[in-house]
Amino acid sequence: MKLVAVGDNCMDVYESLNQAFPGGNPLNVSVYAVRLGLPASYIGAVGTDENGAIMHKALESKGVDTSHLKILEGKTAVTQVELVSGDRIFGDYDEGVLRNFKLSDEDVEFISKHDLMVTGLWGMIENDLHRIKAKRVPIAFDFATKLDHPTVNIAMPFTDYAFFSYDEGDNEFIRSYIIEKFAMGPKVIIVTMGEKGSMAYDGIKFYHYGIVPCQVVDTMGAGDSYIAGFLKGILEKREISECMAMGAQSSSVTLGYLGAWTI
Repeated sequence: MKLVAVGDNCMDVYESLNQAFPGGNPLNVSVYAVRLGLPASYIGAVGTDENGAIMHKALESKGVDTSHLKILEGKTAVTQVELVSGDRIFGDYDEGVLRNFKLSDEDVEFISKHDLMVTGLWGMIENDLHRIKAKRVPIAFDFATKLDHPTVNIAMPFTDYAFFSYDEGDNEFIRSYIIEKFAMGPKVIIVTMGEKGSMAYDGIKFYHYGIVPCQVVDTMGAGDSYIAGFLKGILEKREISECMAMGAQSSSVTLGYLGAWTI
């Protein structure tokens, strides 16, 4: 079993702490997958600056396959972050060289050698998903909190495992939304709800799972680590409820330290 994560990355800069950490949804998932014992590759773009070198070295130190990481002339993406009672608050974002990131035919062929691909809303490959689907590679997509984003309707028909984040908990609105989007084609829709746990829908029933109690230091990367745990369960052909438990356990580890992951 092998997972490939495709799309955005950035340096998360905590100016008030004078610290910076590698991050970005697909990149994080690749690191967490390896942490869980699942081989993973990452395809994305970093710049020729110091941040790009740090990112590249950090990925390799975690055991992620970076053979298709693109190094483009310019700056690596940067996100400004503040911590408020353990919750991360995002500030300014500089996309850097990611604005020039494109999947090549060689990348698509490389992806086809994996058992599952994960990407996200800022990965900028929603218009390439049909190419991945044609290779019969299952696709997971993280839509984050953007339930009304145009990319949802573009990507959903090609997505097998759709992830959303919704802090209001299980209510009539989110259930109706999930049922509506499920009709577009995914196998399972999963919604993480912060301290309210998570829910999933497979077209037959709704599943619920709580949280794994832990001391919360920083919520950065918690959702991404849930995704990694859940997808590991999927690749191991576990039941949905088991996948949710694996996601929650993985998330609890990440919540216990500063930053998405340490270099």
